Amino acid sequence: MAGTPPPLRPRDIVSHSWSRMQQLGLTADRVNKRDFFTEDEVERRRHDSPLRDVVDRIAEMFNASSDAATMMLVVTDADGAVLWRAGTAGVRRRADELEFTEGADWTEAKVGTNAIGTALAEAAPVELLAGEHFEQGQHAWYCSASPVHDPRTGEVLGVIDVSGPALALHPAVGVLVETATRLAQAELWLSHQKRLDALRQLAEPLLAGSTEPSMVVDDNGWVAHRTGIFVGDRIAAPRAGQAIAVPGLGTWLPEKLARGWLVRPLGRARTVLFDLDLSGTPVLRASSGDSSWCRSITRRHAEILSLLHAAGPDGLTAAALSRSLFGDPDHLVTVRAEVSRLRRLLGAVVATRPYRLAEGVQLSIHPPRATADHLARSGGC
Repeated sequence: MAGTPPPLRPRDIVSHSWSRMQQLGLTADRVNKRDFFTEDEVERRRHDSPLRDVVDRIAEMFNASSDAATMMLVVTDADGAVLWRAGTAGVRRRADELEFTEGADWTEAKVGTNAIGTALAEAAPVELLAGEHFEQGQHAWYCSASPVHDPRTGEVLGVIDVSGPALALHPAVGVLVETATRLAQAELWLSHQKRLDALRQLAEPLLAGSTEPSMVVDDNGWVAHRTGIFVGDRIAAPRAGQAIAVPGLGTWLPEKLARGWLVRPLGRARTVLFDLDLSGTPVLRASSGDSSWCRSITRRHAEILSLLHAAGPDGLTAAALSRSLFGDPDHLVTVRAEVSRLRRLLGAVVATRPYRLAEGVQLSIHPPRATADHLARSGGC
């Protein structure tokens, strides 16, 4: 960074992050300008964060550590906003000097290379010591951070971080953070199962004695109860008045319940036809029998569908899909999260292990050769 070779080559994860910082124009010799969320926004993010139900358990584990007096626990959301802190007043005061406080945006783009921001950028655990931080003001600190993934989807929900003075670093800090992350993910999975159990109990009287094919799902499409059919663990997230394509089962229509959705068959056709229009903003149209629907999707999701279509029934592994999307096989977490988002939108249209278009799905693709007028003529969504 000073224009001369360092005595030791930085670790790859540090070198890659420093390069990102220089491209962003951040400076290392002063504290870069911080961004803060308002108190109301912090409260809203706390309420919306799935980690709100596990943060007390994490804090109990942290406080039980013999080295808690020299460390600070921080929990952020997936955007890097600091939502919760725990630790002694002395350590928190030192953190305040760096504006490492509740409501601060602690992403790499705002505060340089740091365990929280770099863990979000890499979607992987990160430990940084002293001069590995980009800002010189952070050189007096060590940080160990791990992203918390949704155990159902693989999406990053936030980050658990333990930080403290560099000279007080204990070798067990990384183990503490890893254990807290596993605890959080286990608690999230248990809460998910409890919610499905409650929804199942709610649905049982409604469906008692019925032999009509049906299922009861939560707001994200996770199946709590099924009658007269075999279906996987998840379908597309229901939307009021919009039909859902279920591969092998045709088109189904959701009806809102108090805590979820009752979903019943709309047509008897079992093959679902998809048409992907890439002439402008990607548009996916689906039809099965007499029913149809249309949705805009992201370009990344359109690219995934195109790659799986080209791969045929053999499909692609996560590593192969990573190589096709990013040029290397190392973005497995990102690939799994993107496919999970796609499955939330479309249900089990994409099968897993390996990733492929599900049986009963036929996809045709219109390459990006037409104009916006073509999209307008085709009706868009």
